[in-house]
Amino acid sequence: MLTSRTFLKRTRAGAVMKVVREHYLRDDISCGAAACVLCGSREEEQEAKEKGAPAQALLEAQPSGAASSLCPGPHYLLLDTNLLLHQIDILEDPVIRNVIILQTVLQEVRKRSAPVYKRIKDVVANPEKHFYAFTNEHHKETYIEQEQGENSNDRNDRAIRVAAKWYNEHLAKLQTEEKITVILLTNDRKNKEKALEEGITAYTCEEYIKSLIANPELVDRLACLNDEGNEIENGRIIFSEHLPLSKLQQGIKSGLYLQGTFRANRDNYLEATVWVHGDGDQREVIVQGLRNLNRAVHEDIVAVELLSKDAWAAPSSVVLLDDEGQNEEDDVEKEEEKENSLKTPVSKAMMRPTGKVVGIIKRNWRPYCGMLSKSQIKESRRHLFTPADRRIPRIRIETRQSSTLEGQRIIVAIDGWPRSSRYPHGHFVKNLGAAGDKETETEVLLLEHDVPHQAFSQAVLSFLPQMPWSITDKDMKFREDLRHLCVCSVDPPGCTDIDDALHCRDLENGNLEVGVHIADVSHFIRPGNALDQESAKRGTTVYLCEKRIDMVPELLSSNLCSLRSNVDRLAFSCIWEMNNNAEVLKTRFTKSVINSKASLTYAEAQMRIDSGSMNDDITLSLRGLNKLAKILKKRRIDKGALTLSSPEVRFHMDSETHDPIDLQTKELKETNSMVEEFMLLANISVAQKIYDEFSEHALLRKHPAPPPSNYDILVKAAKSKDFEIKTDSAKALADSLDRAESPSFPYLNTLLRILATRCMMQAVYFCSGMDNDFHHYGLASPIYTHFTSPIRRYADIIVHRLLAVAIGADSTYPDLTDKHKLAELCNNLNYRHKMAQYAQRASVAFHTQLFFKNKSVVNEEAYILFVRKNAIVVLIPKYGLEGTVFFEEKDKPKPSLLYNDEIPYLTVEGTTFHTFDKVTVNIMLDASNIQHQKIRMALVEPKVPGCNVPSEKSKNREPEKKKKKLGK
Repeated sequence: MLTSRTFLKRTRAGAVMKVVREHYLRDDISCGAAACVLCGSREEEQEAKEKGAPAQALLEAQPSGAASSLCPGPHYLLLDTNLLLHQIDILEDPVIRNVIILQTVLQEVRKRSAPVYKRIKDVVANPEKHFYAFTNEHHKETYIEQEQGENSNDRNDRAIRVAAKWYNEHLAKLQTEEKITVILLTNDRKNKEKALEEGITAYTCEEYIKSLIANPELVDRLACLNDEGNEIENGRIIFSEHLPLSKLQQGIKSGLYLQGTFRANRDNYLEATVWVHGDGDQREVIVQGLRNLNRAVHEDIVAVELLSKDAWAAPSSVVLLDDEGQNEEDDVEKEEEKENSLKTPVSKAMMRPTGKVVGIIKRNWRPYCGMLSKSQIKESRRHLFTPADRRIPRIRIETRQSSTLEGQRIIVAIDGWPRSSRYPHGHFVKNLGAAGDKETETEVLLLEHDVPHQAFSQAVLSFLPQMPWSITDKDMKFREDLRHLCVCSVDPPGCTDIDDALHCRDLENGNLEVGVHIADVSHFIRPGNALDQESAKRGTTVYLCEKRIDMVPELLSSNLCSLRSNVDRLAFSCIWEMNNNAEVLKTRFTKSVINSKASLTYAEAQMRIDSGSMNDDITLSLRGLNKLAKILKKRRIDKGALTLSSPEVRFHMDSETHDPIDLQTKELKETNSMVEEFMLLANISVAQKIYDEFSEHALLRKHPAPPPSNYDILVKAAKSKDFEIKTDSAKALADSLDRAESPSFPYLNTLLRILATRCMMQAVYFCSGMDNDFHHYGLASPIYTHFTSPIRRYADIIVHRLLAVAIGADSTYPDLTDKHKLAELCNNLNYRHKMAQYAQRASVAFHTQLFFKNKSVVNEEAYILFVRKNAIVVLIPKYGLEGTVFFEEKDKPKPSLLYNDEIPYLTVEGTTFHTFDKVTVNIMLDASNIQHQKIRMALVEPKVPGCNVPSEKSKNREPEKKKKKLGK
């Protein structure tokens, strides 16, 4: 049956256009009940099986699930839109089963919240949940037209009631032992009243959940929602009202308000900056004070109004942490006292544009990890939750499980923030486990850094090759057989995801052939399937201290794609003909089959190169590669490539407890550099090739040059040691770093390179058709990409696909040549790489805390990296560990401090500290705040009255017994 839908649409020019769309109605859409013989449920299931598509789970014939005191008989649930949007945490619980999700509801959810839409789609796809998506908008009996004078919201509510009524009438015709009822769950008072008038059984979510006899714990997970009108019934108003979106948009258009991303200050909960979105340079607006922050939460998109210039402020240097006591009574006076402490007199030059939040354009709330701060009031159900991320405000929740949850890491979601409440309101979602437990803390770390780490779904795993796997004639169609070459891989010890292998051999004409062979991951991951989508979403493999979160399933990462020795593997090869001066004469790319002759560690490869007695093919190949790599590196550095430094650490774990028993900085060998040089050369060669072929949609990587002001700290630090650092170009910087050598202070050059690393910008992926600046500053290369690690980086898979099309080894597909889609993908990859980096640092920090947890007094030599107004930031070379030594402490007399920003130096009680001075510090774990444990450092030498800890003979006490260093 054909009907038409008519609606009015306003064009950009302001004209009103009438749109008429054909709308098909059917009478063969299944109700989804397994017991129904009137619909084609089983036929649908059979059809899906024949097509190889996963069949939609049906509603159970005998609905099982939680027993309810309100509706003891068998029943299905049918939800309205708002309930689905706000109570998704409840719906995901295994107890809630046999739920009908209407097309009307799904479409509305899709429009209003992409994250909730994704979550409900995942629930519908889970066969154990028996959620059924019913296409009511195309069913002849349940489709309704919008009536005159009826708004779309009321029409959708009516459509939901019509569907509920039809279901009850339809299921009543079934010959089942007990009649199955459909219950409408809605939190909309009017919708519920109308449903009851029409004879539909309807309850609020709270009524239904509280009626579940065996599941009282679910009540804690109810989102607490206020009726819009009466959110201020319980006391005075603290915050001003948020302006409606229409007014905000008008104000932004007229320039009255500015739109931007709200970034809370980690060290001061009464201050934030708003990064204003604009076509030109990004601007920052400071927001100070509780009322001006006006209920915005970190990462929200907000509208701000600038204050008059005489009310502008400077960024505060005061540290204010919102974790003192419960503040049960919403004591705003105390907050105002603290706000006054921010207002210190500063020069006009320090003033920055300052504003107040007038409205929220988009909330970017997520589930937050943290701990319960139990109320002091006995038997109270209302408690405050303190998030692990200091930028998130504390959240008020109601729970009956406070005794159980105390000392546990839990997840909480925000439901809303009434004007009358000092804190946002939320609900308990999940208990992760005991705080301090290694598994729990790793889970928190992954969740807080938004690292996708759930097990790969069956849909993803279904696209893996069947085992046993072997190379077929079809696989060989566009490949060269290179199994005769003496190829080997060189990696860190214990590496199972081997991306790359190398070979080097003499040619008859006196030149050398050098090959870089990269795992052909794109052969196994085909564009657009579930495996490809999951890999694109993850973006990168995340390496934690004791765990690896793979981007692709283990069958590929550690087996079929890993270039292990003595097995045939598919590869993508970049092969050069070079002369003995490492000049590239010819370059070619080919898909290939290789058989690696050895999987070596860096130390093993180094041993072969240095050995006087070994002269086998593998060793000769390695020596040839090493000789060429040294020439390539020198040439690169001569062009201005930077050799920077960062103190990377390596933990040695106890084989039984898996606790860190030793902590050392990583030692780099010549072979590390050898592999790196050929990877860089391959990446540059591939970048040029794909750009030549696809000038508008090559995926490249750039490293922007830092603005001159970034180098201030480096230039001043070097000047304090009588060295001049030039920053006009990468070449000038590299040369002046090379010259900054001090025979009496050999570690100085490393310190300068560590500082130079801090001055750098982040390297990013981009689409060539969307940018003009391709230059990679750190490598001094005009063009660059990532090709050499497709097992652990999704960018490399796209580059492989582009290269395969360029050489005619594979076919293209629409998204590969869509520069807007590629730019969108690059944004996700840049975000995932940044979060992976932060997660890795957090993992190192946690394991460092574990290492020092059971140590007694540890005193070590350190060097000053930065001088602050009331502290020094030091680096301990032995552990690659950085920390801050504070000279002002609570409840202690303040020492006299004199800070000079120009030199820079800090004088404490007559003792002066300069950048790079050597000091001795005491290292200990401060566990006074279980959620925010940290390494605390205190000064031992030089002696400063009132600021030292006692020096003990344990100064050079080593951690138990040092194990032999592992080569990497």
